[in-house]
Amino acid sequence: MTRKAAMAFRWRTAVAVYRDRRMLAILLLGFSSGLPLPLTIGTLSAWLATAGMTKTAIGLFAFVGLPYNLKFAWAPLLDGIRVPWLADRLGPRRAWAISVQIALIAAIAAFAFLDPTDRPILLALVAFAVAFLSASQDIVIDAYRVEILEERTQGAGAAVVQLGYRFGMLASGAGALVLANAFGWPVTFAAMAALIGVGILTMLASPEPKARPRPPVPAGSSGERLSAWAHRYMVGPFANFMQRPYWQAILLFVILYKLSDAMIGRMTNPFYIELGFSLDEIAAVTKVFGLVATLGGAMAGGLVVARLGVVRGLLICGVLQMASNLLFAGLAVAGRDLGVLIVAIGLENFAEGMGSAALVAYLSVLCAQGFTATQYALLSSLTALPRSTLGAASGWLADRLDWVTFFLVVPLFALPGLLLLLWLMSREGALPAPARSTA
Repeated sequence: MTRKAAMAFRWRTAVAVYRDRRMLAILLLGFSSGLPLPLTIGTLSAWLATAGMTKTAIGLFAFVGLPYNLKFAWAPLLDGIRVPWLADRLGPRRAWAISVQIALIAAIAAFAFLDPTDRPILLALVAFAVAFLSASQDIVIDAYRVEILEERTQGAGAAVVQLGYRFGMLASGAGALVLANAFGWPVTFAAMAALIGVGILTMLASPEPKARPRPPVPAGSSGERLSAWAHRYMVGPFANFMQRPYWQAILLFVILYKLSDAMIGRMTNPFYIELGFSLDEIAAVTKVFGLVATLGGAMAGGLVVARLGVVRGLLICGVLQMASNLLFAGLAVAGRDLGVLIVAIGLENFAEGMGSAALVAYLSVLCAQGFTATQYALLSSLTALPRSTLGAASGWLADRLDWVTFFLVVPLFALPGLLLLLWLMSREGALPAPARSTA
């Protein structure tokens, strides 16, 4: 076999990872995971606005989304507690997923019986319940995905779950608005609740991950047993991760990998508007075409990880991610040119999707069996940290630089993460093998 033929064969083998039957289950679970999010953000705001609620009151409803940022706080409960009766019949992961999804159906359906202007406090409590249950579903589905896939398929799983997640958001975002316009809000919320059934059916038809041995229940009083449980599942995930060589550097890398994207993301819409693009043009190119490019990039990122491995995939996707940020400098020079905007958005979003898939795959292999839900929730929270902290400096920087200089400088913020990755790759034991617990 020639070198060219061998390379083609290896890439065909990598593509075959998407034909794995588990990917269909992950796609459908991603759909179920993404569905509730707009119901507590955009779709909820539209419902409140059509009901005549004030802008101030609508703005206060943003607090109901806090569970998405704090889900690591109760993730240990989903690792360490078994759902009575159901866990013995379905396994602990599927039991938790189906239990949460049934509760989520009830919470979303409750919207259909509420009037926003009549009992706004009750509505806020229901919305908070939807967000809490949705975040809990995310915890379980992420853990399930990590546990049923081996390292080689984690990149493809990351891409497929993102694809399903976006479809779910589309259904409860634009789809819900179309339904509400045609049939009213009660029918809309009933339909959205019914769609969560996709996740339940998928879980029922899918296998439980390989059973994890559980430590024996210690003898002693109930207080001593509770203390042992808390140490195992509240302290254990952190202690386990800290056994990994260079764990501090790994956490710092997880934070820094997407820093340049976080800084650019906050400034792109003001940039487009200042160049003179209309809101319709921005929506069509960034939200529609950009979404397709992001999903295509995620699928490509999954292939790169399957072909080259998680760490090399991280490096290649990270370099492309950084280089694609420079395209906005070209757009700043070109000015209001729709063709250049399409090229810049297409290539940047494609590279961003590749980087996201590689990063999710890496987070997945970092998680230890027995602590998957907790460790993944913690690590994924760290990846979002730059958006709400370090990324806040982007406006200050944009005020002091012209757009061309801004988009030449910001990609440099990707260098610390990439250099740290190269350093970790040179240290024996730092990457990529995941830690394993004895849980």
